[in-house]
Amino acid sequence: MNPTICIFEDPQYVNLLPLVYTRPVYDLRCGILTLREKLVRAYPKTRLAMLCRPYLAEVVRRQNPGVEVNEVHESGCLLLNGRLLAGNGLAKQIPVRGNDAVFLSGGTVVAVRINTGRHASLRNDFSEAFDAEHFSDLEKVHVDVNLIRYPWDLVQHNGQQIAADYKSITSGKKSRGKVFPGVHLINKRQIFVDAGAQIKSGAVLDATNGPIYIGKSAEILPNAVIEGPASIGMETRIKIGAKIYENTSIGEMCKVGGEVEASIIHSYSNKQHDGFLGHSYLGMWCNLGADTNTSDLKNNYGNVRVTINGKEVDSGSQFVGLTMGDHSKSGINTMFNTGTIVGVSSNVYGAGFPPKAIPSFAWGGAEGVKEYRIDSAIDACRRVMARRKIEMTNADETLLRKIFELTKNERQAL
Repeated sequence: MNPTICIFEDPQYVNLLPLVYTRPVYDLRCGILTLREKLVRAYPKTRLAMLCRPYLAEVVRRQNPGVEVNEVHESGCLLLNGRLLAGNGLAKQIPVRGNDAVFLSGGTVVAVRINTGRHASLRNDFSEAFDAEHFSDLEKVHVDVNLIRYPWDLVQHNGQQIAADYKSITSGKKSRGKVFPGVHLINKRQIFVDAGAQIKSGAVLDATNGPIYIGKSAEILPNAVIEGPASIGMETRIKIGAKIYENTSIGEMCKVGGEVEASIIHSYSNKQHDGFLGHSYLGMWCNLGADTNTSDLKNNYGNVRVTINGKEVDSGSQFVGLTMGDHSKSGINTMFNTGTIVGVSSNVYGAGFPPKAIPSFAWGGAEGVKEYRIDSAIDACRRVMARRKIEMTNADETLLRKIFELTKNERQAL
């Protein structure tokens, strides 16, 4: 029987809110793949199990049929921190087989290898169980790995991860998509166009500084320009004249135009029109209105400070744009300041810069923000999903109602 890897969330998931209100940390995208997909590739010929916050479990089970969720396999397994940015050498640093041990990086539990006898000691709320003290009696092994701490870490690692994922995904494969006459492919050997994808006349794909991955059935319209490293997901449409700069990942079923640089758009989100998106992360089902612009650099070139989980954090970076949770929207001509955080299912609009920290289920902008009624928010989400022929399930609605309750304190100041 193949060994099991079990991916878990640790208490530091709170620093990746609001992106992880709606998903486990390991389902965040960095590069072409999600953190979970990278871990699975790092440990081939293993079975997969996943641990997550209890309120996410039903949705995670539905999205991953046949995968054990919130169960620790009785025969033992290798538990892996979902914030790990897996590289090719991870399985050598942390082998799946061996004696019971806890693997640490700077005091953070990176992995736990358990064989038998310890499963009952793991509490039901797995997100709180994985601290160093919980495994103090195990052999300690210190390892040098990358862990995602904040949303901007995903963006900063994105270009390097696109290159690594590209090599892993395309090894031994040939492009099968259609490239029309008049397309300019620069450094063609580093451009992969998957089956069903179409690159229309006048488009320019420049892989001089890194690879470009075009997913299945994606469409790159005339005069669009893409600079690598970049990734365009399955069935995504890049609009006429779009400018997609380096270190950008766009997930599945998106529509993107205007100017995008060093950003991650998770999937099912739209930025169809002119406007700049830089050093930003958009969740699923987001929509940026025409001429929405994000600032990603302060005028004094200082480090950007960001409010994370109610606390202001120095990002340590000059470049941090917008972080937007799932199902949130912006109206036309919206301006987002550097380091703005928008929660889940919020609507931002109006003249001037809105607040830099907008809670989940909020409605408004610079002139004031009020609570977005949960029933109205769910109705809007249902209509948006139906446009993509996806039905909102009872589990989806229950999840949104749970997040509304979890974020009630965020809206008290409104």
